[in-house]
Amino acid sequence: MTLHFKSLDELDEVANRLLSEAGPHRVWLFEGDMGAGKTTLIKALCRALNVVSVVQSPTFGIVNEYTTQSGDPIYHFDCYRLRNEAEALDIGLEEYFDSGNYCFVEWPERIEALWPTPHFRVQLTADPTGKRTVNIS
Repeated sequence: MTLHFKSLDELDEVANRLLSEAGPHRVWLFEGDMGAGKTTLIKALCRALNVVSVVQSPTFGIVNEYTTQSGDPIYHFDCYRLRNEAEALDIGLEEYFDSGNYCFVEWPERIEALWPTPHFRVQLTADPTGKRTVNIS
């Protein structure tokens, strides 16, 4: 499926469509260049999932944990600063993936050998006019 949007006002609709399309998949892999909108889309997904925590990029902490209104955790990873897959294992990445909770992973290409099966892959691109394209697989 491919979705297009230009305005941030469209993000909540995009997030709801992605959640519907993903079905039971809880590990989401977000690929895209710097500035493509990965974190912004994850913020919209967290709104749709009724997160009550502040959602921000976990760039320096590698992982942020958010809580939904019902008390469920959601994990948000930024693997950009990881030097290798061993560092991901050191923070317990596999345990997070096996938890059954949503795990939103930015820069997953840095840990490709650790991708669980199944997963939900979201690829974002932005063109010079600001139009964003979301491809899922």
